[in-house]
Amino acid sequence: QVPLVESGGGLVQAGGSLRLSCAASERTFSRYAMGWFRQVPGKEREFVSAISRSGDRTGYRDSVKGRCTISRDNAKNTVYLQMNSLQAEDTAVYYCAARVSSLTSSYFSKLADYQYWGQGTQVTVSS
Repeated sequence: QVPLVESGGGLVQAGGSLRLSCAASERTFSRYAMGWFRQVPGKEREFVSAISRSGDRTGYRDSVKGRCTISRDNAKNTVYLQMNSLQAEDTAVYYCAARVSSLTSSYFSKLADYQYWGQGTQVTVSS
């Protein structure tokens, strides 16, 4: 198991920003590719962003491109999701996910790709 703890969620007005953090209690954090997903009630969990083990490759869903930036600090065992220009449609519970990867420069965008999940942090954007 890789405990993942998300933080940084909250209530923000449309157009505002939040930075989500996901801390992993894992000394070999650099072995893991990381991702962010989100889910609203009644809908499937969906991909938001992902980052490779080394941090040199990232991916985003189309609706957040240009507004969100994923990054990681392997020395701090933490991955971040900076979200700007937030919209009401971004309201969801955001989940951090991790998977062991033998590939240093690959990211993963499917739910089934990930082995470990955090408990989620609520992001609410008021319009």
